[in-house]
Amino acid sequence: MHIKKTIMDEDGVRRALTRIAHEIVEKNKETPGLVLVGIQAKGVPLAGRLAQKILEFEGVGLPVGQLDITPYRDDLEARKKREKAGTHIPFPIREQKVVLVDDVLYTGRTVRAAMDALMDMGRPRVIQLAVLIDRGHRELPIRPDYVGKNVPTSRGETIAVQLWEEGGRDRVLILEE
Repeated sequence: MHIKKTIMDEDGVRRALTRIAHEIVEKNKETPGLVLVGIQAKGVPLAGRLAQKILEFEGVGLPVGQLDITPYRDDLEARKKREKAGTHIPFPIREQKVVLVDDVLYTGRTVRAAMDALMDMGRPRVIQLAVLIDRGHRELPIRPDYVGKNVPTSRGETIAVQLWEEGGRDRVLILEE
């Protein structure tokens, strides 16, 4: 695979997350009962960043959890290849407003698995979805509530999100063979 195009640089990622954080606060008006849950792996640092931004401009610290959806995947091959990263949600899910956070929304299958996992922990009052990139090609009727950027892609292209938490720099790339 080679880089076809850089679609977001560090400033673009920062601006997108700032906008999403503001939209989350605006839509939910009151933050009590609002929690962020990052989907392993890249949704976890993104959820942490959103919580930090909300703390900076609202003065409210939101609980942040991490969700490993491996046992809920419907693609057995991926389940065999991926080590279980672990779920850590140190707060109740029942009756909470949960914002699921992920890096890229593609077919919708990851989000479906995440919703199944959340429901097994207790029924949230509402589940919302925040993604850095929405690339289309849905196979399930899932739509994000908050989107950093819509990026039309072909099925032969891949979106690569790189984050400084992984030892690199923030950027989003389109890769192709």
